[in-house]
Amino acid sequence: MATKLEMEKPNILWCDRKRTFLGLPWSFTKYKLTDRKFIIETGFFSKNEEEIVLYRITDLSLRRSFGQRIVGVGTIHVCSSDKTAGEFDIKSVKQSPAVKELLSKHVEEERVRNHVIAREFMDSDGHDDFDSDDDH
Repeated sequence: MATKLEMEKPNILWCDRKRTFLGLPWSFTKYKLTDRKFIIETGFFSKNEEEIVLYRITDLSLRRSFGQRIVGVGTIHVCSSDKTAGEFDIKSVKQSPAVKELLSKHVEEERVRNHVIAREFMDSDGHDDFDSDDDH
């Protein structure tokens, strides 16, 4: 019979390592996406693990330099409301556009599942807090 800990194993949707020279995975930084969390594991002798629950992720953006595009990697910049992680980068991962879309999809699913509402910043007049041109 399975123990409670064995039954709660996370469903890993994606995992990769930070890529280095020529897109090779020669790094001690590992990334994992489960159905509920994003996990960053760093270190060789001393291991550190950072967990970010998906519904705390507020924004994603993708950056791909010319060199990264040549070797087929990219960096995903993540903004979160997590106290310890805050903003962080998922550095130099393969298939970065697909990974960003997968992460975005699961963030939205977790927000719905946990009844988390994302609100845009509004000023006192109820307008978006973005600069706008009056000429349009």
